[in-house]
Amino acid sequence: MSQLHVQEHTSLELIKGDFAGKDILSLDQFSAHDIRRLFELTHHMKRLVVNNEPSQILAGMIVALLFFEPSSRTFGSFASAVKWLGGQTLEIQDPATVSSVSKGESFEDTIRVFEAYSDAIVLRHPQVGAAREAAAAADFVPIINAGDGNNEHPTQTLLDLYTLYEKFGRLDNLVGLLAGDALNSRTIHSLIRGLSLFENNTVYLLSPDALRLGLEDLSHFRRQGVTIIEITSEQDIPRNCHFWYWTRVQKERFSEVENYQELARQIVVATPQLLSTYASQDMILLDPLPRVNSVDPAVDADPRAVYLRSQIRNGVYTRMALLALVLGRS
Repeated sequence: MSQLHVQEHTSLELIKGDFAGKDILSLDQFSAHDIRRLFELTHHMKRLVVNNEPSQILAGMIVALLFFEPSSRTFGSFASAVKWLGGQTLEIQDPATVSSVSKGESFEDTIRVFEAYSDAIVLRHPQVGAAREAAAAADFVPIINAGDGNNEHPTQTLLDLYTLYEKFGRLDNLVGLLAGDALNSRTIHSLIRGLSLFENNTVYLLSPDALRLGLEDLSHFRRQGVTIIEITSEQDIPRNCHFWYWTRVQKERFSEVENYQELARQIVVATPQLLSTYASQDMILLDPLPRVNSVDPAVDADPRAVYLRSQIRNGVYTRMALLALVLGRS
C-alpha cells in the first residue's frame, strides 16, 4: 500500500446524538451525552446476550471486517456482535496478501470495492490516519475505526469506559493509573480522550522514559481537561486509584527487536505483590490484551482483575450497540 495522504482539513463529524450513517473514527467525535446514549443501549444488548435472546436487529445486513493488521479479540468481538444481532459478516484478514491489494490495487479502491458488498466497514490498519482515509474514499457506507497504527482505538475505549461505568456508576471524578507503552498504545491514547469528556478525571502514566507519551499528545490531552501526571517508578503509584489500566509494549511498532526487548524489560508488571502494596480493595484492573509481560497470570484470581471477566465481554455488548446505532436500526 502506498503512503496515506490524510486530508488534514477534513474535520471529524460530531455525533451530536445521531449515530446513523456516521463514520466512527475518533473519540473526539463523542460528547458525554453520546456516550450515555450508547451505554443505555449497551445495557439492553447485554441482556440479550446473557439471556440468549435471538435478535434480528441487523437482519439482512452485511458488515465487512477488513483487518490489515493481526487481531483476534477485536475481530472476533465485532464478528460476534454482528451475528448476535442477526447480521452477517464479510471477513477479510490480512487483505494485503489475500486480496487485490497484493496485485497493486490502491487502498482507496479496496475500500470502494468492499463498500459495494456491505452496509458498513470495520477497518483495522497499521498506519495512522488509515481510518480517515477510508472514510474519505467511501461514499455510501460508514467506516468504523478498529485501530489505526498507534493513533486511536475508539471502540476499545467505549468498552473500557462501559466497564468503568458499570463498576462506579459514573465517569467523572475518577483517578486511574495507565501503565506500559504510553507512546505507542492506541488504547491509552483513546482512553485519555474518552476520560476527557467527563469532569475532574486524573490519570497517572507509568512508563519508561523512552515510552512516555509524546509531548504533542501530552499537551493536547491536558488542554482537553484531563489531569495527567507522569511517573517512572511503582513507588510513585497513588493508593487512591479507582482503576489500573495495564498495557504491553507494542512490539509491532519497533523495527529493531533488540530495542523492543530492552524496553520490555523496563516495564513494571502488575503482580499480586504490586496490588497488595498499592491498590485499594474496591479498584479494578483492566488490560486491553493481548497480555504480553503486562499482568502476571497469578493476578487472574483476584476479583479486582476484570480483563478476562467483564471487560472482554463488554466488547461484544458495546459493539452491538454501536453497530445498531450507526446502521440506523435503533
